[in-house]
Amino acid sequence: MSSPAVQDVVGPAELFDLQGRVAIVTGASSGLGDRFARVLAAAGAQVVGAARRLDRLERLASEVETVTPMRCDVGVDEDLEQLVASTLERFGRVDVLVNNAGVGGTAPAEEESREHFRRVMDINLNAVFVLSQIAGRAMLERGQGSIVNIASMFGLVASAPVLHASYCASKGAVVNMTREMGAQWARRGVRVNALAPGFFPSEMASELIEDEQSARFLRRNTPIGRPGAAHELDGPLLFLASDASSYVTGQTIAVDGGWTAR
Repeated sequence: MSSPAVQDVVGPAELFDLQGRVAIVTGASSGLGDRFARVLAAAGAQVVGAARRLDRLERLASEVETVTPMRCDVGVDEDLEQLVASTLERFGRVDVLVNNAGVGGTAPAEEESREHFRRVMDINLNAVFVLSQIAGRAMLERGQGSIVNIASMFGLVASAPVLHASYCASKGAVVNMTREMGAQWARRGVRVNALAPGFFPSEMASELIEDEQSARFLRRNTPIGRPGAAHELDGPLLFLASDASSYVTGQTIAVDGGWTAR
């Protein structure tokens, strides 16, 4: 018996091609978000970069022609509604959503204020749900889309001796929410996955990476022996955003130098 014909065979480069697609990236004014916006644009997407610091977004847009800056505070539901509405009005579609905006902060659990805990949960979890819901409705209506949540390796394991109770709680919830939303929407053409980065250069991690004592701790406990370089998230991001991951949903990919494999 002959083998069945292989359908829809395309070249490897085409799998990662985002030509004609529209992506929203939150927290695009600095760090990983800025990088994500540039990477998606380089792959061919029209990118809406969203953040509170409009001046930084405008600088990004001046350097990357296919980035459109939009001011947005992810902690304000009305801003999230407007972000998606403005994107649909301008481009007519949303194909990719990267939920990158987040906050951190360290404190012993017995001393962390309830107000701070609630704020971290609001930005890192509630805003991710709300924006995914709003953008997800537009994706579900068209029957296609990819949502990429930026979780953390500390959503998979404890962070101690780094003192991050609220951060761990929020990112762990993002990981399981990713599973549930991915499963709910799988048969309707919308995939939901997450990246769980380890230590990468960012506003949140820079102090830890640059402090020599902390850096020694990081190198000692990371099997690869160093923090990640910004470009080392490019491939995983494009994999999840593009058709290369068309049979992947509800998953979290740890990009952490082996930290969670120990």
